Amino acid sequence: MHHSFEVDGVDYQLWLSPGQHGYSLHLRDQVIAPVAFAHHSDSYGLLTIAGETEPVRFVIDGDVIHLNIRGRTRILRYRDPLRPLASADHESSPLVARAPMPGVVVTTTVSPGQTISAGTALMLIESMKLETIIRSPQDGVVDRIHFKEGESFERGAVLVTLSKEGR
Repeated sequence: MHHSFEVDGVDYQLWLSPGQHGYSLHLRDQVIAPVAFAHHSDSYGLLTIAGETEPVRFVIDGDVIHLNIRGRTRILRYRDPLRPLASADHESSPLVARAPMPGVVVTTTVSPGQTISAGTALMLIESMKLETIIRSPQDGVVDRIHFKEGESFERGAVLVTLSKEGR
């Protein structure tokens, strides 16, 4: 799955791919391997890139990640890949959260009828041992959850249907 982050006004596309010795990081035309992250607490971990390990401190606030590595702080803004996949005509059709990749539902964190805010975690999915949180792109009400925990789905499948409040 491709991810996009904005740092200092510049968008960066990246993705991870599994390999013989862990994961490889793809950033533009570069492939950096191996890459690993050992999560030690809610705001601390060890990042290993190409054999060099660095302590990392971070705070995640919605789509914004405050990252401190090597004494420098960077602010990364995550660009959610589901936003473009959501229904184009929000007024006449329901809003849907689609699968950005094939996978399996690990956990569902909402239920039909529940009122939610933009950014609310809807479900946790797994694809190729990579867990991804599917979040609501806007305020609304959970109309339908299309897959149960343990069920698999294809890329582009509608995972959750939302409706606007008061509809």
